[in-house]
Amino acid sequence: MTFLQFQDVSHHYFTPTGYTKALENISFSVHEGEFVSIIGPSGCGKSTILSLIARLIRQTEGEITIRGIPLQETDTEVGYMLQNDYLFPWKSILNNILLGPKIKKQLTEETIARAHQFLKDVQLSHTTDQYPQELSGGMRQRIALVRTLMTDPEILLFDEPFSALDYVTKLQLENLVAKLMKTYQKTAILVTHDIGEAISMSDRIFLMDASPGTIVKTFEVPEKLREIEPFYVRRQPEYQPLFDEIWHHFDGRDAGRKEPSDVEKNDR
Repeated sequence: MTFLQFQDVSHHYFTPTGYTKALENISFSVHEGEFVSIIGPSGCGKSTILSLIARLIRQTEGEITIRGIPLQETDTEVGYMLQNDYLFPWKSILNNILLGPKIKKQLTEETIARAHQFLKDVQLSHTTDQYPQELSGGMRQRIALVRTLMTDPEILLFDEPFSALDYVTKLQLENLVAKLMKTYQKTAILVTHDIGEAISMSDRIFLMDASPGTIVKTFEVPEKLREIEPFYVRRQPEYQPLFDEIWHHFDGRDAGRKEPSDVEKNDR
């Protein structure tokens, strides 16, 4: 079932002297419970797409709908996880997690119990009374994930949430996020520069080109790869041909502008 729909969406950023066309005629759909990734060169509008879905900005042209209803007219809860955890250093981990429900005046015993369950899910039950500065970067990102889940969003947006982490922690969080999205049946969109990460976590991958941002190709991840943990996807025979195909299209459109990341080189 189609959950999110972009139809001929364009977006311009205006200045006193003109404008920049960030997106042009973007059309795609995301099914309920699906995990999709968006990849492409810097400046192609990947984060702009997330900002539109999060209602932080409104498209210049075109239509965005949730279950057929214009996005701005829905009350669909959206969770947004960024590169930085943005935890408040003066609040305990539990109070950081409960911030969303407190703001929405939905703090109940059931909500607190859910917070403890999420902490158990990410193996950080022991951190409730600790403060962010006492945790590692990977632990803080897990807390940020729990905070994002606390308002029970129907769709989760991930804007390169693992890019600042070491490779081992990154792999661990890929597994964790993929598991929680399936466990809680969430729809998710990941923006990343890492082709291996996109293949390992996604059902489909959208490749974008820049100036202005457009979607140039959609890749279907083989069903076998979707059914296993991201860490083990990289070991499967279906992985490398898909990586090579995506890199061929990516490299051809980005020639001379970008080298593969260290992660991508390791994947190869």
